[in-house]
Amino acid sequence: MSAAPAILSAQEIVLRYNDRVLLDHASFGLAAGDRVGLVGRNGAGKSTFLRILAGELEADSGEITRQRGTIVGYLPQTFELDPAHTVYESVRGGAQHVLDLIHEFETLPGHTKRHDELEEKINHLDGWNIDTRIRTALNQLGCPPDDRNVAKLSGGERRRVALARALVAQPDVLMLDEPTNHLDTDSVEWITEFLASYPGALLVVTHDRHFLDQVANVIVELRNGVFERYVGNYTEYLFSRAEKLASEELVEHKRQMFLRKELEWVRRRPKAQTSKSKARIDRFFAAEADAPPAEEGDMDLVIPPPPQLGNRVVDLTGIGMEFSGRSLFSGLDISFANGTRIGITGRNGLGKTTLLKIILGELEPTTGTIKVGQLTKFNYVDQSRLQLREDRTVLDEVSDGTEWVQWGEIKLSLRAYLKRFLFTDDRITAAVKWLSGGERSRLLLAKVLKRGGNFLILDEPTNDLDLQTLRVLEEALTSFQGCVLVVSHDRYFLNRVCTGILAFEGDGQIAYSDGNYDYYLEKKKRAAGLPVPAVKTNKPQAPKSPVPEPVVAPKGKGRKLSFKEQRELEGMEAAIHAAEADVARLETMLASPDFFRTQGARASAVITELDTAKAQAARLFARWEELEALRSAAA
Repeated sequence: MSAAPAILSAQEIVLRYNDRVLLDHASFGLAAGDRVGLVGRNGAGKSTFLRILAGELEADSGEITRQRGTIVGYLPQTFELDPAHTVYESVRGGAQHVLDLIHEFETLPGHTKRHDELEEKINHLDGWNIDTRIRTALNQLGCPPDDRNVAKLSGGERRRVALARALVAQPDVLMLDEPTNHLDTDSVEWITEFLASYPGALLVVTHDRHFLDQVANVIVELRNGVFERYVGNYTEYLFSRAEKLASEELVEHKRQMFLRKELEWVRRRPKAQTSKSKARIDRFFAAEADAPPAEEGDMDLVIPPPPQLGNRVVDLTGIGMEFSGRSLFSGLDISFANGTRIGITGRNGLGKTTLLKIILGELEPTTGTIKVGQLTKFNYVDQSRLQLREDRTVLDEVSDGTEWVQWGEIKLSLRAYLKRFLFTDDRITAAVKWLSGGERSRLLLAKVLKRGGNFLILDEPTNDLDLQTLRVLEEALTSFQGCVLVVSHDRYFLNRVCTGILAFEGDGQIAYSDGNYDYYLEKKKRAAGLPVPAVKTNKPQAPKSPVPEPVVAPKGKGRKLSFKEQRELEGMEAAIHAAEADVARLETMLASPDFFRTQGARASAVITELDTAKAQAARLFARWEELEALRSAAA
């Protein structure tokens, strides 16, 4: 619980679903200024709890309280908009309580008590700027034109309108369920900046870890039916949670040691029932009755070993595409090599999925040529969930008439294969229509990945996956011995997985950059002459090796780079990328759910190695800036 008074709280909430307890006497408090990220496995009850707080669902027992006059805004995953309204009317309706105050204020004579009270409330809600807020939200979220009818919008367009509607109200408490789903990168960046300075309290369920790092100051995990609170952003939560789990493991280990030690003595049961021996027996049975920490299974997602790739994988030369006289992109040249993991990013509607279909041979480009290696075998994971049939069971969806999955040189039974994707025996025989969004995503991955292939193409694979499953998917992709092409707006995912970024920048422009997404953004900002902000973190950092300040050559006195310096500059980008990859590898190791349990003795050494790797990456970047300054001055 927060030290400040809670403006919205839940006390001893109990909720059962069939034989399963989702919330087990769970308590939660949200104070003014809290920006809480609610995390937990899919199916743990996060969205259900938001519905209880919003008053849409009643718990079996417990109490929900809120301070008098508190206004709560809520955007669920599934929502309704009035189909008779236009886009602008729908968004403006989200601030109806503010509009009502303004209307009442304008109808009252001045210098009355009620008039003054209303003016104070309107100022508090920033009501006089409501039209500006509406226009900003509509533009920044890429909503359809104002006069479009809601009934004619696509699912993604409706979600943007609903999100804009929730934001413009600026309630005292804003609750959002997966707000970044189906938003492009620019929209995610805007909403991240907007919510980072949101004046009210925020409670958000999301799998977007970059969003949580930038916005949240508290992470609350719903685990085993109760809430566990961690102060800080997502990165700090990972460290704190790992330490907590390691501590639980140690306590359980000591309990087991005590039980083994005492078991023989208890079996002998001394004849003399002294108070001392009785107390010892009581301690044994008390320790035996203590339940060990509940174990959480992690998905053992190992992608089937791919067949060998040839020297040529896929080569694109001068690729361009037009639709109805409009050019999506043109002049694209790129060659994919074995071991590369390319992330495709950019606003919606710029042609990202079209490019995938060109590579797969499903569309002919308007201009250019594509050459696919003879040994290249594609495996495409579509963002659509239409590949799953609602009436079939999980087992039937994957079987395709066979009970085995080819896994390199061996065969796995279908049940053993599905258990790698966290499907228990009862869920394996469940119908698809009863699966959660995360279970559907895991089933889709299981269904498609068993086809094999050495060139994986994934279109928005992170939608609906919980954080634990995302980490496992990232680890599986980084260890995949083939080629990966992935479309994603998940910045954290792109940073952990990708060796290169293919960015659709608008106006038909596509830019390629070696390295992860953050490095692409840095290069883009530096090329535009914009300052590059430091990465936000609230976690104290270990001392780093001193980094030399870049040398800026004075104008008119520059010298040419020596041959050795020129060669050093040419290889600097690859060196920086390798250093950042080393940092990412070590961060991935520390973030692994079982690292502190299985390798706790190495933690200190790995953290020291990570600090050294970060310092090396910083030194290389400083040297690159120095050489670039010398080259520019001599130009």
